[in-house]
Amino acid sequence: MRRIGSVLVAVCWSLSPPSSGSAPAQVVATLKGHKQTITCLAISRDGKTLASGSKDGSVILWDVAAAKARITLPDHKDMVTAVAFTPDGKTLASGSHDSDINLWEVATGKRIATLRGHQKDVRGLAFRPDGKLLASGGVDRTVRLWTWTDGKEIERLTGHTAEVNCVAFAPDGKTLASGGWDRQVRLWDAETGKLRAALTGHNEFVRDLVFTGDGKTLLSSGKDGVIRLWDVEEGKLRTSWEGHKGLVRSLALSPDGKLVASAGRDGTLNLWDVSSGKICAAVQEGVLGFQAVAFTPDGKTLATGGIDRNVSLWDVAELLKRNRVK
Repeated sequence: MRRIGSVLVAVCWSLSPPSSGSAPAQVVATLKGHKQTITCLAISRDGKTLASGSKDGSVILWDVAAAKARITLPDHKDMVTAVAFTPDGKTLASGSHDSDINLWEVATGKRIATLRGHQKDVRGLAFRPDGKLLASGGVDRTVRLWTWTDGKEIERLTGHTAEVNCVAFAPDGKTLASGGWDRQVRLWDAETGKLRAALTGHNEFVRDLVFTGDGKTLLSSGKDGVIRLWDVEEGKLRTSWEGHKGLVRSLALSPDGKLVASAGRDGTLNLWDVSSGKICAAVQEGVLGFQAVAFTPDGKTLATGGIDRNVSLWDVAELLKRNRVK
């Protein structure tokens, strides 16, 4: 490893090919480099770069095709809780328990700005699909909107009565969703900052959110182990999926909209058939658990990160074939 300015460049961390007895056959690559649990993942829209954040306070940028670490970004002073790429993939935002939001140039790993405003941990990050706004949610119970290119906070959305864990923009960028410890999912007008709806139904805190491709449905997950699907226009619950025992930490929708991946504290990775609402494949990892999930843009690969400190790249077709739930 070499230091270039404030950036550590990884020269030895790379693909660890799965061998018999060490990883399932459907895991095509295991990326090793973090020293503690992986907490969050994001993949650039072109599918070339994967970002992983960890309790060790670092973010690693991985070359997906080569399955090698390119750069380690070490500047956070506490665990990293969220990572998000701009739509063009040129900039990465990372949030941390240190309350900072760092903005990184993906090509070089250079930190180009730090956004400060949250009084406590930053828990969720999302760029609007046009790339002009960054949304953040935190333990200070606020959702903030930033024109990140000039570092300005332009809107502060209040209403959550406990810490905000997650934020997500609808595909058209007009609606922003937030979820938190108050068990609520709140829908905001992304232009005016006005509350459109407060969705109640979770029995414990909300942990993650994802919109369907048409923006008509929002999926939410949380500590109660239930994935809920909401009608965005009506602000009403459509249906619920049950299959995890306890906290569902992370959700990801496949690019074709047919599958949802969910990672649970129960050590289970589930793949759900969206049309039927049923689990079509499941993998159990036990105490090593799954913490984060993300699909590549072509939908052929699913990235997972967990307590074992590794990022695993799964062949989705093989995963479905070998772990099918009948």
